[in-house]
Amino acid sequence: MDGYPGVTDSDPAKLQERHYYLLSELQALVKDLPRYGHSPRICFGESCTTGMLRNLYQNFSFQQRLTYNTLSDLALALIDGTVYEIVQGLLDIQHLTEKNLYNQRQKLHCEHQALKQDMVRKHKEALQSCKSHNLALLKSTQQTEVEALEVRVREEQKMMDKKIVAEMDQKVIDQQNTLEKAGVPGFYITTNPQELMMQMNLLELILKLQQQDSQAGLL
Repeated sequence: MDGYPGVTDSDPAKLQERHYYLLSELQALVKDLPRYGHSPRICFGESCTTGMLRNLYQNFSFQQRLTYNTLSDLALALIDGTVYEIVQGLLDIQHLTEKNLYNQRQKLHCEHQALKQDMVRKHKEALQSCKSHNLALLKSTQQTEVEALEVRVREEQKMMDKKIVAEMDQKVIDQQNTLEKAGVPGFYITTNPQELMMQMNLLELILKLQQQDSQAGLL
């Protein structure tokens, strides 16, 4: 446990002190969580009330589930700083993945724009050189080509979006699996929305505590 001066495996007192400090900080951070969920900026009728109640319940449920034992287990997992490094590594990978996927999406968009511009240019040239008696047929043919390109663009965009969602879903699974193996409580592979929200909140607590430790010179 070189990351924390004076804290070693053979120093139970220092370990206990470190654990108590982390537990106290986690308890304080949990208390700072908003008591009520963020209400929608725009909502209508029953859907507004339902959304507000759902947010309230989720925050209440999250705080209720963060029992003393859960926070104590989390504090134990954070003692030597390894989890901080793991979380930071996972975030770095996620950011690189997001950037790569964004670039792929932008590249596809640029390719589509180029195809559309090229078609407009070719259609314009064809219209300029077209004989009047063939004009109606040419316009009909060009309209068919435009519609076919629009269908192609939509399909390719849809495929790209599905690929992005699939890759990000896989990244979530990788993160859950890594943190579970690292012994971080609350993390396991799941697609349950409430459990995912719980894990996101746990990550937020870890990151806030990491920031505090860094500012205090403990990292």
